[in-house]
Amino acid sequence: MIRDVVFDIGWVFVELHPQPILEHFADRAVAFTDIQELVARVGLEDHETGRLNGQGFLQRLHALAPERLDPAELHVKWLDMFRLEPRMVELAHSLAARYGVYLLSNIGDLHWEHLCREYGIHRIGHGALPSFVAGHMKPHAGIYLEAERRFNLTPAATVFIDDRAENIAAARERGWHGIVHESFEKTRAALQALGVEL
Repeated sequence: MIRDVVFDIGWVFVELHPQPILEHFADRAVAFTDIQELVARVGLEDHETGRLNGQGFLQRLHALAPERLDPAELHVKWLDMFRLEPRMVELAHSLAARYGVYLLSNIGDLHWEHLCREYGIHRIGHGALPSFVAGHMKPHAGIYLEAERRFNLTPAATVFIDDRAENIAAARERGWHGIVHESFEKTRAALQALGVEL
């Protein structure tokens, strides 16, 4: 029987649209093929595991073209890449009346603070564990272990919803149930198949 539902944030509660920041760099003669290339260049993992705070991360971004980038504008562009998925947010709120609902996401303090301020992400469910607080990123086992400890999760009674198959596989290795999120409809049906009351 499922008692707790744990949600990822990116591509579950919010879509990511990094084109504005890629275009911002391209307009200043710093071209990246995609967001993965950009974040690899600046070491996003350091930021999302809490080893590098938001100010330090913005300084790394600025260092890519210091003579052509305005720090304040760069900050705005880094934050401006989200679109809310209201049906998923509504689903989580409705589940929170009957189940433990928690957030577990690879995210740095800049995006976390932005999502809390703009969309009230922190008000979904009963608690959140961002990776910059945990000190580990999914699929590292440490972040799941910390979620179990912090939220008193029983693996066999927990289901994790994430858009990345490798993150779900890591949760299943700990005994959690898992749903690879592709759409609202498919995730809702998968929860029902696990006996979750919607």
